[in-house]
Amino acid sequence: MKLKAIAQTVSLSALGLALAVPAQAAFIEDSKASLELRNFYMNRDFRHDTATQSKAEEWAQGFLFRFESGYTEGTVGVGVDAMGFAGFKLDSGKGTSNTALLPRHDDGRAPSSYGELGATFKAKLSNSTLKAGTLMPKLPTVSAGDSRLLPQTFTGVHVNSQEINNLTVDLGRLNRVNQRNSTDRQHIYATIGQGTAVDKNAGKAGKAVNLSKNATSKFDFGSISYNWGDTGLKTAYHYGNLNNVYKQHILNGVYTLPITDGQSLTADVRYAKTNDDGKSNIDNKAISGLLSYKLGHSNFALGYQKMSGDTGYAYIAETDPFLANYVQIRDFAATDEKSWQARFIHDFASVGVPGLTLMTRYIRGTNIYMGANKSRGSEWERDTDIGYVFQDGTLKGLGIKWRNATLRSDVAPRKIDENRLIVSYTIPLM
Repeated sequence: MKLKAIAQTVSLSALGLALAVPAQAAFIEDSKASLELRNFYMNRDFRHDTATQSKAEEWAQGFLFRFESGYTEGTVGVGVDAMGFAGFKLDSGKGTSNTALLPRHDDGRAPSSYGELGATFKAKLSNSTLKAGTLMPKLPTVSAGDSRLLPQTFTGVHVNSQEINNLTVDLGRLNRVNQRNSTDRQHIYATIGQGTAVDKNAGKAGKAVNLSKNATSKFDFGSISYNWGDTGLKTAYHYGNLNNVYKQHILNGVYTLPITDGQSLTADVRYAKTNDDGKSNIDNKAISGLLSYKLGHSNFALGYQKMSGDTGYAYIAETDPFLANYVQIRDFAATDEKSWQARFIHDFASVGVPGLTLMTRYIRGTNIYMGANKSRGSEWERDTDIGYVFQDGTLKGLGIKWRNATLRSDVAPRKIDENRLIVSYTIPLM
């Protein structure tokens, strides 16, 4: 585990600027730090006959330190954020690695530990903030993944502006990515729905596109969103360009209709158009939406998603794509795929057990393009999450979550049974 040159440069610059400004009270007083302890067990059984690995099973302990300073006083306030992540192997074997909890050597074995350090310089003018260094963006065009032991991080520059009431603007460029089970910063590359793309223009047999060969050091993004006040409507436009790979335009609208106290109806509609920006042959239009009904401590939702074009949906590898039917294992975004979802969420505070939550959903996908002259494929996935956070006593704040998923699909890997057990606890340090 080593501190990269860019992190060193950014952190030293930030500290130097902070020390150079006489008024530093807010810089210290508004600072906060925490240490998250994350224990993660994951078991993935591959049930299909052609599987090259029957089981992936690993157990690991993570330590996630985060520090956020305040801003120095003055017209332009400056500050610095820092993070240090470390993961330790508790159980893994040559034949059971590859859960993405831990790195994997060429011989199939996982190292005993891994980690990363990062730092971010930040400056604030009025209601606009610039951040440069280690970033974890959460935007529809690039949303850093955090579904394993350690989160995915990027390096780059991100400007967020809220100068106009209810209007938010984001602009930035990313140049490197540190994947969730990696120790080094790499060029950024894309994936396409289900991890494999079938290009309908590539001949009768179809063509698998390996997008890892199209790695680049430039991803530009821009976003503008507006909250229409008390109307309950939010709208947004997002743009992303992975240099020489794809260009993406996303429109999103969310409308919430209050019905009575404790009841509301929310519609979330998303449209994305993604096209080739080089030699990737990417061509996709994605429509997805989620209609949810909140009744007290329960939430019922129905979702629909449709792919059209010559390929599936494209997004940066290992990020969370902005799709209504992106779930635990699948993204349901293969070429021509149509899918629907039924979901139920309940908070058991309604029956006197605060901290206990349940989520269960079922997603069915059809019409998957499998290649010229081949029949269309289908798939389904069933997910259940049960979580509990201790509300008081010695264990207050300790969270336990069990995530279970079952997948059956005509697209490889075709049959998966999966369990994840996550225990987390965050310690405030300042």
